[in-house]
Amino acid sequence: MNLTNDSYTILIRGKTWTERYRRDKRGWLKISARGRKFRLTAEQVLNHLLPALAGLKANLTVEVKHCERRSFQAMADRRG
Repeated sequence: MNLTNDSYTILIRGKTWTERYRRDKRGWLKISARGRKFRLTAEQVLNHLLPALAGLKANLTVEVKHCERRSFQAMADRRG
């Protein structure tokens, strides 16, 4: 089992949407609720993640999933 940063996916969920954050060879990747892909710095990921963890935004949940690299790549490829 691979336990490095690139083997985890962070999901931030609202009532009707889910954003995914993932680290790959080139850095952080965000897949928006509409399936768009954005490259982010680590600081930008924290700026999205910390308000949800602190409870500053209502109705947000954060989930961290372990997944192998190939399964995330397949998910990213399906989204566009």
